[in-house]
Amino acid sequence: MATLKELRLRIRSVKSTQKITSAMKVVAASRLRRAQEQAEAARPYAQRMERMLGSLAASIVATGNAPKLLAGTGKDETHLLVIATSDRGLAGGFNASILRETRRTIRELVGAGKQVKLLTIGRKGRDGLRRDQAKLIVDSFMDVGRRRLEFSEAHAIASRMLALFDRGEIDVATVIYNRFKSAMTQIVTKQQVIPFAVPESVERPDPAVQGVYEFEPEEVAILEALLPRNLAVQVFTALLESNASEQGARMTAMDNATRNAGEMIDRLTITYNRSRQAAITKELIEIISGAEAL
Repeated sequence: MATLKELRLRIRSVKSTQKITSAMKVVAASRLRRAQEQAEAARPYAQRMERMLGSLAASIVATGNAPKLLAGTGKDETHLLVIATSDRGLAGGFNASILRETRRTIRELVGAGKQVKLLTIGRKGRDGLRRDQAKLIVDSFMDVGRRRLEFSEAHAIASRMLALFDRGEIDVATVIYNRFKSAMTQIVTKQQVIPFAVPESVERPDPAVQGVYEFEPEEVAILEALLPRNLAVQVFTALLESNASEQGARMTAMDNATRNAGEMIDRLTITYNRSRQAAITKELIEIISGAEAL
């Protein structure tokens, strides 16, 4: 059984941990508010851009003159998985859920005879996958959004993906990230970004009414200019969603840790008081027994 000194040190240690987790919860909550606002502000732009490009692409996809980012390489052999995780831990199951879905996707693709390559964003994704999938990692990005998430960082990641695609090293690219729903709920999402996938909600134009719209420049030129930018926009949106999800997961995890520390302190305090009372009772019994012996 622990001594009174050991119990006092244990209580002091748990109280110090409780102060740290409480402070981390407050910091995560303040960052969550800003990250949530950024993610929600980016959604309409990304969705409307995707819808506009989808509508435009649907009119020329059957002509055989579609840009490479729309038509693809004509193959489906090499898949690039872009894994968006965090640089720091203490965020509950935020990173674990992404890594679990990534490994499941790898098994599924390899089982279908496909070749898989990985591009990781965040130290947790790189370190977690390097243990068993090190040969598949082609590049890693760390400290993304360390101070404030900027579009230039998403553009750099998109440029790396485009370079791999232009060299013919990949056929399909998919981003795996956590989409923010609430502070307690993050949804693991897989989104194909190369080649551009026409959204199912986009209605294909009726051939009987084609020619109503005139484009300047032509549709192909518009797509060639906007598809690379759309790739960066979609990556940026995924990073914003991931950042908000990370802060929400960390705030929830630290809140749970703070409550658990409080419960542990209560249990240790009860044990300490009982042990102290038992020690006092034992000393009284020894004093009384000694006095009676005289």
